[in-house]
Amino acid sequence: MALRLLVVEDDDHIRTSLRWALEDEGYDVAEAASGEEACRAVAVSAPDLMVVDLMLGTMDGYEVIRQVRRSLDLPIIVVSARADTSDIVAALEAGADDYVTKPFAVKEITARLRALRRRVAPTGQEAEPEAVVLDSDPEAPLVLREASGTVHRGDELLPLTLTEFRLLCELAAVPGRVMSRQALLERVWQHGFFGDERLVDVHVRRLRTKVERDPSAPRVVVTVRGLGYRLDRQ
Repeated sequence: MALRLLVVEDDDHIRTSLRWALEDEGYDVAEAASGEEACRAVAVSAPDLMVVDLMLGTMDGYEVIRQVRRSLDLPIIVVSARADTSDIVAALEAGADDYVTKPFAVKEITARLRALRRRVAPTGQEAEPEAVVLDSDPEAPLVLREASGTVHRGDELLPLTLTEFRLLCELAAVPGRVMSRQALLERVWQHGFFGDERLVDVHVRRLRTKVERDPSAPRVVVTVRGLGYRLDRQ
């Protein structure tokens, strides 16, 4: 079955071009020309992926992403003419996984969608996914299961985005070792994501609000000043 993809774009030409190109890639594409229309479409039939413009009128792309993130965890790529780091960071903080500036080649969008899909594609059936305990708090341990794509704090399933989950997996793969921001950009985003290392900081900050017992005093995902980040098992 084809993956359902929602394109949210108020420019008719760009929206139509994206739809044709993405349909050629095998996606089942729906369109929305406004933020309100996008939210209605998501409520009726939740998509598997989204491509969202930021400048949409009354309800902008930031608010669309925030609304979607309240109930769904799916890959979201932002396309926007805004190229300032502040705009990129704001989109990521709203819940986007990736950001592409206009003008763009449609092939770039399809390549990034494929990269996001690879991060969550099943790798085969696992009888009992290996659990990695990141925080052994007896009342509510923090447990990562990479094979099943889940992170639990006690009995609670934590609502990590794809990028947050991938970031945690990369740090958990080398516990006790520092990973630089640039290394994380290359491993998590793969294409380097403009080389702006501050983007890693945004995602780490969001990740901490979900996995740390006290995000203001992190003990699992630790900052190593001037070097990067390290995962410390508790």
